[in-house]
Amino acid sequence: MSTKTGIPRDPETGTPDAPDAGSDLGTAGSQLSTAPKEDISLPSLGPLGWARWFWRQLTSMRVALLLLFLLSIGAIPGSLIPQTSIDPVKVEQFKAEHDTLGAVYDKLGMFHVYSSVWFSAIYLLLFISLIGCIVPRSWQFVGQLRGRPPAAPRRLTRLPAYTTWRTEAEPEAVLEAAQRMLKRRRFRAHRTGTAVAAEKGYLREVGNLVFHVALIVMLVAFAMGSLWKSEGGKLITEGDGFANSLVQYDDFTSGPFFDTDTMEPFGFTLKKFEATYERTGPQKGTPRVFRAHITYFNGADGKEHKTAIEVNTPLDIAGNKVYLLSHGYSPVVTVKDGRGKVVYHGAVPFLPQDPKNFTSTGVVKVPGAQTKDGKRNQLGFNGLFVPTFGGKNSGSMFSQFPALDFPVLAVNAWHGDLGVDSGLPQNVYQLDTKRMKQYKDAKGNIFKKMLMPKDRLERQAAQHTGIKGGLTKKGVEDDSTMRLPDGQGSITFEGVKSWASFKISHQSGNGLALTGAVCALAGLAGSLFIQRRRVWVRAERGADGVTVVEMAGLGRSESPRLPDELGDLAVALVPDAPLAPDAEPADESADVSRETAPAQRPQDPTEPTDSADPADPSEGARA
Repeated sequence: MSTKTGIPRDPETGTPDAPDAGSDLGTAGSQLSTAPKEDISLPSLGPLGWARWFWRQLTSMRVALLLLFLLSIGAIPGSLIPQTSIDPVKVEQFKAEHDTLGAVYDKLGMFHVYSSVWFSAIYLLLFISLIGCIVPRSWQFVGQLRGRPPAAPRRLTRLPAYTTWRTEAEPEAVLEAAQRMLKRRRFRAHRTGTAVAAEKGYLREVGNLVFHVALIVMLVAFAMGSLWKSEGGKLITEGDGFANSLVQYDDFTSGPFFDTDTMEPFGFTLKKFEATYERTGPQKGTPRVFRAHITYFNGADGKEHKTAIEVNTPLDIAGNKVYLLSHGYSPVVTVKDGRGKVVYHGAVPFLPQDPKNFTSTGVVKVPGAQTKDGKRNQLGFNGLFVPTFGGKNSGSMFSQFPALDFPVLAVNAWHGDLGVDSGLPQNVYQLDTKRMKQYKDAKGNIFKKMLMPKDRLERQAAQHTGIKGGLTKKGVEDDSTMRLPDGQGSITFEGVKSWASFKISHQSGNGLALTGAVCALAGLAGSLFIQRRRVWVRAERGADGVTVVEMAGLGRSESPRLPDELGDLAVALVPDAPLAPDAEPADESADVSRETAPAQRPQDPTEPTDSADPADPSEGARA
């Protein structure tokens, strides 16, 4: 007998068969596999199909988490880069210092992150995604509440928590007692044949839905805060006041839907600013008290009330919050022109350049000054103020301490055209010297002088009256006044007042945001700590006439508490279904550990069941 090996041929035609692709054995090799051949052809989606695909992707949990992550990433530039809505001065300063980077940031909307197109797009997509997730889940949850727990699987022994015992009680009595006991434990229970099906833990899904709804509420609150908000700043010197009208603000920003005609009528006056500092030790100069004493009124005819505003304790008035931001000093000066007429008298706020010791700069603009012969001669003064001067031999003009221990004002003078009549806005803290000339002395040096406050010098002179070497009236005038060359005027340093900077903020939706945050925490706690579980109790009469009771439990997720709970339920049912005398005594814990339940054996999907859904024989085991 011989054996031949050749190419397989078709028995009818005698032509060689084509070898199976990917197989070296040809037709014989293809018979080794029983897998069906798949010929997959994907249909064209079309516009409607693509729209459905996009909606499913947008409303998926994966995309929602991605959008939430992008929203948190997008908020980072708003914290690191100066924002126009908060400090427009810093924004302009950043642009001046970084020409290229500032232009790029401006095009990307980095100076107004929270109102930019890209941030709003992420915000709206997240809003839509959450709504798309919540609505279907809410309807599904309502359907679950209207439905009943699934019928018991045929083999309860396959479930992770299981116990059984024999009793002489009637099966019907055992089932009725089990149903009553489960309802007392707040289970939703009903009879299905020879078993009771019960379920508990629906608040887990309620907490999940509450958490997502609360996120939407918070997004709505934030949107309200952006669309209807208003925020403005005001610098007030001691003795001056503020009224809540648009013209009173130094700077003002508002949302697109904010109506300035609906601004609440209120106001306040800064009576005194109180500040004390640590004078010794490593924390020398650190503020200890930082308090603004004010009187305020609410309403056009409202009574005045006294209160104090501190950094972390804003004033809440008429739905607005008044925050104390910073403080500084306002030298009080008197300016006379060439005719000897007082053309300016008042306190001029100086801005701190040294936030620790308050070395400050400022300008005094006098547009109404004239020369001796009555010609127009606008005056301008640049000043450097230090609350604590180190002395002429200190070698530095910088302040040595933030308190008013030794205040000194150094000034130099300009004359000409201030540019205030050009119609262009000017910075009140800067002097435009393009059309001005600086005063100089006979030697051609800049005309400048260091001044001390007149009121302090007068007090010192009064204390030293009759003492040799004490200050005289002439000495007080010389030390507190700078006289311009050729009798063109003078400036006198009268004293010092404090100023405070306030932020008046009207934010809509704060209460709604707080409610959403509290509900989100409560919902998250419920979804994390509440476990949804199902319990089945079956009672059937055995071949020997004794009732066999089976109890099994299934949790939505693995939990070590489920066997303990099932054990408690079994113990609670034992008085109505006592152990039969000939049965072996059951363990006190009802033997509900995994070792007693063969739940780890693979489940046969073809096993018959009496479940309510024949298409899902193990529906109860996949809760």
